[in-house]
This record gives sequence, C-alpha cells and structure tokens, in this order.
Amino acid sequence: MTRDLSTSLRRATPVAGAVLDFFGTDAASRAPARRVALIGGFAPRKCGIATFTTDVFEQLGLHHPELSVDLHVIDSPTEPLPYPDARSVIRADQPEDYRIAARRINEDAVDAVWLQHEYGIFGGEAGAMVLELLDRVAAPLIVTLHTVLASPSAEQRAVLDHILDRASGVMVMSEHGRDVLAAVYGVDPKRVTVIAHGAPDRPFGRHAQFKARAGLEGKNVIMTFGLLGQGKGLETAIEALPAIVAAHPNTVYRIVGATHPNLVAAEGEAYRDSLMDLARKLGVADHVLWENRFLETGELLDQLEACDIYLTPYPNLQQSTSGTLSYAVALGKAVVSTPYLHARELLADGVGALVPPRSAQALADAVNALLGDPAALDAMQRRAYARGRETIWPRFAESCAQLVNTVAATAPQLPPLTATPGTSGVWAMCDSTGMLQHAIGVVPDRRHGYCLDDNVRALMLMGVADSIPLAERQRWATVFASFVQHAWNPEAGRFRNFMAFDRSWCEDVGSEDSNGRALWALGHAVAHAPDAGLRAWARQWYDIVLDPLGSVEYPRSIAFAVLGAAQVLAVEPDHRPSRAMVERGGAVLHALLAEGRRPDWAWFEAMLGYDNPRLPEALIRAGHLMNRADWLESGLEALRFIVAQQTTATGQFRAIGSETFTPPHAVSYEAKPFDQQPLEAWAAVEACAAAWQAEASRDGHGARGASQALWRSHAQAAYRWFLGANDRAQPLGDLASGRCRDGITPRGINANCGAESILAFQLAHYALAELERASGPRVGSETAALGQSFGPSSKVRSVLGDRAYKSQSHAS
Repeated sequence: MTRDLSTSLRRATPVAGAVLDFFGTDAASRAPARRVALIGGFAPRKCGIATFTTDVFEQLGLHHPELSVDLHVIDSPTEPLPYPDARSVIRADQPEDYRIAARRINEDAVDAVWLQHEYGIFGGEAGAMVLELLDRVAAPLIVTLHTVLASPSAEQRAVLDHILDRASGVMVMSEHGRDVLAAVYGVDPKRVTVIAHGAPDRPFGRHAQFKARAGLEGKNVIMTFGLLGQGKGLETAIEALPAIVAAHPNTVYRIVGATHPNLVAAEGEAYRDSLMDLARKLGVADHVLWENRFLETGELLDQLEACDIYLTPYPNLQQSTSGTLSYAVALGKAVVSTPYLHARELLADGVGALVPPRSAQALADAVNALLGDPAALDAMQRRAYARGRETIWPRFAESCAQLVNTVAATAPQLPPLTATPGTSGVWAMCDSTGMLQHAIGVVPDRRHGYCLDDNVRALMLMGVADSIPLAERQRWATVFASFVQHAWNPEAGRFRNFMAFDRSWCEDVGSEDSNGRALWALGHAVAHAPDAGLRAWARQWYDIVLDPLGSVEYPRSIAFAVLGAAQVLAVEPDHRPSRAMVERGGAVLHALLAEGRRPDWAWFEAMLGYDNPRLPEALIRAGHLMNRADWLESGLEALRFIVAQQTTATGQFRAIGSETFTPPHAVSYEAKPFDQQPLEAWAAVEACAAAWQAEASRDGHGARGASQALWRSHAQAAYRWFLGANDRAQPLGDLASGRCRDGITPRGINANCGAESILAFQLAHYALAELERASGPRVGSETAALGQSFGPSSKVRSVLGDRAYKSQSHAS
C-alpha cells in the first residue's frame, strides 16, 4: 500500500500538524504532485540503511506531502519482519521478488524510483541481485550511494557501473563521494547531487536538563551510540578512559546501542564481553555505562542531549557517511573523531576535533582539553549547532524533493528496453473461458468472443513471464491450456479457431495458420510451461496432433509447425517425429526461397505479407538443428532482406503494414507503411534472436560478430517501436498496464487494445530480455535471467473475414 503520511502525522500529534500547515501547503502549491518509489531497508529492521530510509519516508511526508512515496522494503533473508506501510517487500535473496516489485512499480506509473544502495543489503555477489529490479523499471532512477569505494573489487565495480549507467540522478552525502565518482567511475559531476545526511532540529544547550532526567547530574558525559561491532573503534575509547578519568574523575562514558544483529548471529555477545573485560582490566569499569538495546529515535535523541562530548573513534577512514555524527553535530555536541571522510568534511573549521585512529593518547588529550576548558567546550558546541542548522530535516527534505522533481521532470522520452510491462491489461482481457480477442479502446469487446490464436499465445506467455508470480502463471496457463484442449476436433483432425462469447464454436475447422500456431504453442509448453503437470499435458497433446497437423501446406503454417517442433527438440533432441517435421519444413521453406529469389528479392513469396520474419526464423532454426549450413545461410539471407525492408534511413524500425508491400517489379518495389501492427515488431524481435543464437553457436568472429551485432540492434529497434520510436513518435505499449494499442495508422495510433497486440508487446519484451541476457552477461549472472526462452509465438488473422475486421478496427 501507499501510506498518506501527511494524514497519519496530522492525526499523530498537534505539533506535526502545525509543521504541515507551515511547510506542506506552500510546498504543495509550489511543485507538481509526484509519485516516487522508495527502495531500501526500513524500520523495524535494525541497520543504518533502514534508519535512513525510514527518515527519508517520514520527513518527506512531513515536509513535502505533495510527494506521494511508495515504500518497497528490502527485507533480511534471515530475520523477516512486518512492514505494514510497504507497497512491496523484497526478500533480499529472492530474484523473483525483485522482478515482481519492478512490475508493480511499472504498473503504479511512478514518476521516479529512488534506491538506497549499500552492497550488503541486496542478494548476490556484491549485491548484484538488485539489478533484477533496476533493469526492469521504466521510471527514471535516483540512487543514493551510502558507500562510494575508491578501490572496489571487480564485482563491486561492475555492479556500481551498471547502476550508474541506469541512474538519471545520483545522490551522495559528501563532496568526497562526488570526487570519487568522477575520478574512479568517470561520472560527470553535474549528474551528482550532494545532500548532507539529515538530522533532527532541537533547541541548543539542554544538556543539564537531560542529565537530570538520566540521573547524571554533576557528571561529565562522553557518549557513543549506534549498533556495536568491530570497526567502531570502541577499544580505543576505553583505552583512553584511564587518562581521562585521572584528570576528570566525574567522567562517565556511555555506550548506547545493541550489538549488530549479524554479529550476534555469528558470535553472540562475545564482542561486547571483550569490551567489558577491557574496561575491568584497565580499572574503569565503573565509568563505562552500557545501554544494550536498540533505541527508538526520540529516546535516542534524549540520551544524546544528555552528553557533553560525542566520540566517533572509527578506524576505517574511508567511511563516507555517519548518521550518528550528523545527529550529534545537529544537537550541538562537541565531537572528537578520527578523520574519516564524513568527519573531515562535517567537522572542518573547528566544528569538532580530529585525532589519529587507534591512538588512545591523542583521544584522551583531546577530551581532556575540552573538559578542562569549559569556554572552549561551549564554543565548540555552539559551532557544531550552527553547522547542524544546514542539515536539519526541513532543509534535507527540501533538497530531496528538489532532486526528485528535477529527475522526474527530465525523464527520457523512451523507457529502458528492460523495463517489464505490467499485466493488468492482460488479465482485463481474460475470463474463465480464456482470452477475448478484441477491445474497443481498453474495454474487451465480447461481440467477437475468443479465438485459438490468442489463447495459444497467452499460454506461451505464461511460460516465459518470470515477473509474474509462479502461482498466478500456473493458474492462467491452466485456463489457456483448457481452451486449446477444447478446441481440438478429433473427427476433422484439426483445431477450431473462433468461439463466440456464449462458448459456441463458429466453425468446425480453423485456418491452417491457427492450427500451425497451436502446434507451435504445444511444443513451446513442452519446454516452458510453468509446472511439470502442464509440461506433461503439453507433451501428450503434442503427440496427438503432430501427425495430423504435419501435413499443413501454407508457408507460415509450415513455419509455425517447425518452430513448435524445434522447441520439443530443445528438450528431447532424439524425438524422431519432431525431427521429421523440422526436416520436411526446412526443405519446403528452402525450396520456396530458391524459387522466389531474384537479384533484389531474397524472399519466399512474390510479395511481403503479415508475420514475415517467422519464415526466415523457421528456416534458421531448421538449418541449425539439422546441421544444414545451406538452410541456415538461406534463412540468414532472407532475414537480412526483411530487416532491410523494416529499417528506415535513420535506423528506426518500420513495421511492414497490413496493406503489404507491392509485388516486385523489374528493378525496384515500394513499401506501403500502414497500417503497422504489433505482430510484425514482435516477430522481428524473435527472428533476430534466433539468428543471433544460431550464429553465436558457430565458430569464428570478424564478419560473423558484426552480423550478430546487426541482429541485436534490429531486435532492439523493433522493440523500441512499441515504446514510441516509430513513424508517429507515439508509444503503443503501456508499461504500467501491459496493454498495447492495435497499431499505427496514417492518422496516428489506433486506440484499441486487442489481445493480439497486448500479447505481441508482452512476448516481444521477454524475447528481447533473453537476447540481452545472452548477448551481454552481467555480474551476478546466476540471478540475471531476464527471460526464459527464445521460443517464438504469434497470432495472425489468416482468414479474409478476420483481416477485414482488423482493417475496420484500425480505421476506427
């Protein structure tokens, strides 16, 4: 869910409501409403990233209610917690959860995605699993880098490079972080926004009041707070305590915070026990006060107000952010710290005192100098408080809101190719019978009922749509499989195609193309159906229909049958009836191409029609499977030809229109560009994927590598056609719903969203995702499966009446 935080806060306290009245109304009138998906850990999880994300969520809601924030929580794989305010919860070690969250974010049509990045909170090597989400979201990405390593490992570098390449905006909390991004990662500093860690806004000088509350009257109070663990430098602070107590006997050192959960899981409280033993050994155990629990922010701030000097003796000087340091400075505490990156910037100009790491003597000297000179202590506290005014929550929230609005307002026209379409538009076309054929706008048109073509393609989608939860895929795959099963007419040895809305069949025998597609879908299900039972069902029906459908004669019907048999051979290489089908189909297509070939016309027919790339795709797969180099080269030649026909002078994809090409004349021929339909773009993606796969399996480089680049480039261009890179510069596919318009007409976009178009868009996405995965492996490739199959699928009206309806539908 999305929480209306401003309403919650108004109800919570009158003070919060007053702050909203002061800040919120003006803010809402200043900026357009934006919706942002915020991704990170969250309370009650006990870690720094969770605390920061919680602060961002709450402070934006308090000071900028015009920003609607959806929370997507990265949860611990070992200690799951409840998150009632979360839009989604992502188990850190589950790739499927990242993909599902990306789909939800796209369906929500957010204006920006804001990721809190720290390597250790995501699954996979160097946190690579987060790429499963980032490569699928459509909205512009903002990333807050909580760690910017100057010397990353190869895996850390690869992951961060990938994230930076995707990010429209980068936030760091120190100037040093921006410098490292420029020097080490080559990031233009103009892309990077420095926003100092936010901090609370409280009055200055109330330490006596809060000491009294804590029973510490008359004490010099030194404090460190946060999750305990190696790397905090607490040993050095305890070692400095004897010299401090000798000079100022009324001094106590308060160590506030629970031991880090990961450390507790590994070794219990051994680390805390070792610190206690050290204090006893040095004779200062009575001067060390332990608060062994995780404090909520309000109580933590109360305890922080009760101290005079705050210590951060961290030995790691590369730490770029410390929320505890920001809090201490904002509350006006004198700070003694080692010179780690954040401390050097925040404590500059006398705001705090810097001492060498692991030097108990230097630490003791700095503390004693302040305790021995009350005027100097007071002056440093006042300098700290003044510096903290720059980072208090209202200013922090204002900077964050500006960053979100800037990135959202400059979103690229085309979303990333890997953004996953939603599925609400798919389900809207479905009922318990199957998937309806047509729509008027986005509303299903029941007058035209169902057809086998759409349901076999929907069955194929359930086999590859890895962003849909498995149980949902299994449920709907069963519905579509039932439609296919019911469509079989055993007396005719053929499938029926068209069914009225009342479930009565409109025919006894469907077209050859619809029968070929059914065989193809069954073969695809043998390899990719979402559970073993469905795969066994598909294998049974494939064997039933293969022989009677093996005699189809139309070129595209033959191509569809070859593609189905190829899917079966991918999992059962020795399946003889499938090999026979591929051999027959390959021979027919090769002969058709040889007969139709002219010097400037490398095609199977005298004209180009619908679903054209399926013909070379089938010949390529047949040549590859049968080890027929002549078939493979002929298929690649025909695909190069059709690619040339579908590419404009600027390199943009232009789908072959339903008016088709005119037949070739003596020297040249002219294409008729409209109406362009999604079917052609999808077929182009999958045919190019087949060509890339076939050539990738052959030895050699050079020209072949250039050819592979052509296939990948054209597949990308064909998919961009859905997103708006087309002759009308208008998107057909809607990433939020997963719907797709029916085509591009001379007047613009056909607003209808039929099943054929929706499924072409969806299946083109998964085909391209698989090609991208295969052609560009990434760090964490074991979790980077962007799709499941090169296996093609299609649905085209092959009877005159249906084509006439399609033309009429486009005209409307």
